[in-house]
Amino acid sequence: QVQLVEFGGGLVQAGGSLRLSCAASRRTVSLYAMGWFRQAPGKEREFVAGISSSGGSTLYADSVKGRFTISRDNAKNTLYLQMNSLKPEDTAVYYCAADDSGGSRVPVAPLRYDYWGQGTQVTVSS
Repeated sequence: QVQLVEFGGGLVQAGGSLRLSCAASRRTVSLYAMGWFRQAPGKEREFVAGISSSGGSTLYADSVKGRFTISRDNAKNTLYLQMNSLKPEDTAVYYCAADDSGGSRVPVAPLRYDYWGQGTQVTVSS
């Protein structure tokens, strides 16, 4: 079992920045692809960004491309999401997730991920 805990959410004005972190409880997470998802009230959980186990491959939703950057530090068992130029429509609960299949691909579908954090609220005011 791997436990994931997100940090860094909060309230920010439009155009501002936030950096989310996700700490994993076990080093084995370094073998897993990881991703960030978000869920706004009344909406389905959606893929935001993903990264391969090595960090060599990344994938972004079109809505955040060019504004968000996903990265990881396997030595610290930590995943990051740098969010710049935030918009009110980025408001949501943000979740990190890990896929323990060990493949080099970065899954997009939530069902492909095996471990989830509890989520952290990001609110962007206009």
